[in-house]
Amino acid sequence: MDKKLNVLGINGSASQNSSNLAILKIIAEKGASNFNWTFLDDLTELPHFKTELTSENTPEKIIEFRNQIENADGILICTPEYVFSIPSGLKNAIEWCVSTTVFSDKAIGLITASASGEKAHLELKLIMKTIQANFTNDTTLLIQGVKGKVSKEGEIVDAKTEMELERFMQSFNERVRESNKQTSLNSSF
Repeated sequence: MDKKLNVLGINGSASQNSSNLAILKIIAEKGASNFNWTFLDDLTELPHFKTELTSENTPEKIIEFRNQIENADGILICTPEYVFSIPSGLKNAIEWCVSTTVFSDKAIGLITASASGEKAHLELKLIMKTIQANFTNDTTLLIQGVKGKVSKEGEIVDAKTEMELERFMQSFNERVRESNKQTSLNSSF
């Protein structure tokens, strides 16, 4: 059996008990045999981005955040769409990493779960591609009309969404394992 790898789940929502956090928890529960999960579910704890502090006098919270990303074998971001864009807290968190290589070649899964979500999903993929994260179309998922697909109790209540999540999880698992093997091979030279 393959060893369990470490995945950081990032909740892009600013709402407590959001559908996005529920989706992260569902995936973590179903993927518990493959991954050890850590969640970052309150991006408001990160200070507002300041270019001058990105490489010198960097806030401790940002150093911790960057270390969490660097030490994870994979990253899963699940976010809603706010005003046809990704939420400001998620954008702020990513901006703190642009001048680093913490996302470069990092296996990543991207889920946008919102009422529509289409524009935010495209934006998130463009941003993560720009900072060289390692994802494919199979490790991205847009869940539209999420309020009708995830119950208040945090359960998937839509069969199609359940199947899409299963396929996503399989692809994400494969991407993280493949990326981890490649990293291990590169570090042995």
